[in-house]
Amino acid sequence: MSNPSQRASKARERVAPTTLRTAPVAPKTSAGAKAAAPVRSAAVKVGDQRIYHVTHIKNLADILVSGAVNAMQGATATTPVVDISSEGNRAWRASTHIAGDDSASVADYVPFFLSPDASVWESIRSGAIDPRLTTTATDAAAADFVILVSAVKNATALHPGDVPEDDTAIVVTDADAALERTRFGATRDGAERLLHTVRSNPASGAILEAEFLVHGTFPFDQIMLIGVANDRVRDTVKGILKPSGFRTKVAVYPPWFLPSDDDSLDG
Repeated sequence: MSNPSQRASKARERVAPTTLRTAPVAPKTSAGAKAAAPVRSAAVKVGDQRIYHVTHIKNLADILVSGAVNAMQGATATTPVVDISSEGNRAWRASTHIAGDDSASVADYVPFFLSPDASVWESIRSGAIDPRLTTTATDAAAADFVILVSAVKNATALHPGDVPEDDTAIVVTDADAALERTRFGATRDGAERLLHTVRSNPASGAILEAEFLVHGTFPFDQIMLIGVANDRVRDTVKGILKPSGFRTKVAVYPPWFLPSDDDSLDG
């Protein structure tokens, strides 16, 4: 694993909607790899683009108590019961600034993926070694995780960008946010343009690496769906939800929890 100083980027200039760092890691592929999803960029409006946040089921109760998914650091940050992000990855993201040395870091943002087949999640569900992840995460069964699903329009409604401090509340990247030469949409217009770019060429694999970042917190009432691996986990999640007052839909969708080269799911 590289140390944090080797992977940390230079701070970004606030005036640039996108900036360049070093070449992003090429997306993983295999003979049985699933197509990136969603890919209907011509038919689906940007606001309808789904966004996905993966967490361990043991973290769900604390998320419900706080009423939001919180960033890695900041006033609302708490240590998750099951930590997915490795210590090195947290350091890399904390040292990468969005819009200049004194601006928020990537760790101040709640991370979402643009595909349920995102490469980090693929590493978890296949048990692959990945320096971004803890061994606890990669040793766990995919069915022990849940996928919180929302949409771009829900995030932009929270931060409409009509005041200066909201302009960097939403950031889009075309690769892992802690890698050099990852492009950042670091203003509202830049984020929308980069999102269009990532969605327009699904064959590039960028949609599997891209991140959609929301500053600070993401209210749980903006989560439209909780994806789970099987009926057993669905019943467990419904039991966790019941005392919280949230009535979020829980749906069983096994393909989201399968490694790319697998076609079965235990549990």
